[in-house]
Amino acid sequence: MPADLTEKTDRYEAMLADALTEATIAVPEPRPLGTAAAEIREMAESYLEDGRHFRENDDPVNALAAFSYGYGWLDAGVRLGLFEIPDETSLFTTA
Repeated sequence: MPADLTEKTDRYEAMLADALTEATIAVPEPRPLGTAAAEIREMAESYLEDGRHFRENDDPVNALAAFSYGYGWLDAGVRLGLFEIPDETSLFTTA
């Protein structure tokens, strides 16, 4: 059975918020990679805020898209080694 839009939006909002809590920048600024990590984190935070704005304005489709896109940015940063994450987390793709 496909996931309900509300349930999926709730899940992706929580997943992005949790991912932002768990991921810490691995490379300090002002190094170029540190700057890239900070920009990726800012993008993910912005998409979380945007998604919450869409949700407050009864636009769950764009809310889900924003949460998903923000999570994708952060997950890519983890995959590139720009962020450190706890060993026990299952929030990110690390292969």
